[in-house]
Amino acid sequence: MSIVKRWFLILAAALSLSGCGYNDFQSLDEASKSAWSEVLNQYQRRADLVPNIVATVKGEASFEQDTLTKVIEARAKATSIQVTPETLNNPEAFNKFQQAQGELSSALSRLMVVAERYPELKANQAFRDLRVTLEGTENRITVARNRYIETVQKYNVLARSFPTNITAKIFSYDPKPNFSVQNEAQISTPPTVDFSTPKK
Repeated sequence: MSIVKRWFLILAAALSLSGCGYNDFQSLDEASKSAWSEVLNQYQRRADLVPNIVATVKGEASFEQDTLTKVIEARAKATSIQVTPETLNNPEAFNKFQQAQGELSSALSRLMVVAERYPELKANQAFRDLRVTLEGTENRITVARNRYIETVQKYNVLARSFPTNITAKIFSYDPKPNFSVQNEAQISTPPTVDFSTPKK
């Protein structure tokens, strides 16, 4: 086979792969990994705040220990899950990670709601600063998650659409798992706290 013919076949193969979405898969796969890294970065930022929040709240001697314990346990569970690149392609592992992060969100929400019952804690400057930082981090998590959701949606549409779905099957580009909005909303809903004085 002549060199010219060989280069022609290589060029034709490259063009056919490009036309079938091969390059788009590469681009979106890298974009989803980058977006996922930012999600993890923001979750880690939140996890790093928890020890300071717990230490500050412990200064309030009468604070509900059960609420504090749940935050500590939820953080331990969330940070114990090993996240690898394969997590992005494993719906079961992804869901497990999502559930753990949702439980930490819920525990922290409850902590902040309960903290409203303690005037001295609310007046504590360190606690107020931590609360503002936590709120900012939760916003960053939302932005990072939304970016990841959008990127994965584009990837999954490409994996399911014709003719790029043929390329997906040939190269095993399976659809990626995404955040379940319904489940996440359910486990992230702050609990109702009744501030009324119980009847004797």
